[in-house]
Amino acid sequence: MARESYREQLATLRENALYMSELVLERLRLGLDALEQKDEDLAWEVIEGDDEINELYLVLERDCIDLLALQQPVAGDLRFIASTFKIITDLERIADLAVNLGDYALDAERDLFPDVDIQELGDLVIEMVEDAMVAYEAEDAPATYEIADRDEGVDAFCNRASQLVVRDLIETQLAAEDGADIETEVERLMADVQRLLLTIRDLERVGDHAVNIAARTLYMVDNDDELIY
Repeated sequence: MARESYREQLATLRENALYMSELVLERLRLGLDALEQKDEDLAWEVIEGDDEINELYLVLERDCIDLLALQQPVAGDLRFIASTFKIITDLERIADLAVNLGDYALDAERDLFPDVDIQELGDLVIEMVEDAMVAYEAEDAPATYEIADRDEGVDAFCNRASQLVVRDLIETQLAAEDGADIETEVERLMADVQRLLLTIRDLERVGDHAVNIAARTLYMVDNDDELIY
């Protein structure tokens, strides 16, 4: 009976980690929508909803600690619990990045930089996190390598996007008419440039967290730390 209860606790931990990922990705999508639509209500929904994520994280953290302390797991079970603890930490940090998007949405006033598709970047990193959690649930080690490989494409996208933002800023300065207050125009743009660069950076970090989840899954399944470093 004790062994059966222990197995149920492990299964519940996995289910709750998957549930947490669903909540976090929902917040991330809302943050992107708030930013695209400049919707303050959505932005506040993301910001104020972070408490729910934090509370769930603390519950799961306590569950992991209890399993480690009371059950003294070994081998595969120990790797599963330790990896799950690391994965929920990555998920909590993704939720924090979603809150950042909500904050940026509150400050956004104009449609700028049409060449930079933030929604496309958001879709890329959301898909990475989704696939990483599918690999975690299915204990699919081969899939973790494919997820890690996709991070190079996300990094390249972010680099191109950042260059476009800086290019637009420079072109705006150079195109200013004679007699125009160039300093005022550039200062006006700087807040928007900074916000967009931070958005790109934060979404790139979401991709990094997806790789972390994949790396911990590989370790959990095959005792292989190749992707962790």
